[in-house]
Amino acid sequence: MHASEPPAVAMKMALVYIQALVMYGGLLLLGQGAVYLMSMGRHEDNVVFRLFRFVTAPIVKGTRLITPRQVADRHVPVVAFLLLFWIFFALALYIPRLP
Repeated sequence: MHASEPPAVAMKMALVYIQALVMYGGLLLLGQGAVYLMSMGRHEDNVVFRLFRFVTAPIVKGTRLITPRQVADRHVPVVAFLLLFWIFFALALYIPRLP
């Protein structure tokens, strides 16, 4: 972004970057879920799963902060993925309508 760009263009670019980060986080959570399913109960021994868990920890912890206590800890990554999915979907609808 350059100083000569209009604010609308800068805003659109910022939203596109945010959408890309949201998609990246969602894909990381999908990868973690896929490794969880393929490891057949031995996911804690899997190095790839632990790497995914380390990388997605900020997303899951942030989601834990905004979810009610009734939501079990094992369901929070699913809630985080669904939250990111809807944010991505909302941005996908909103960004093309910007001037």
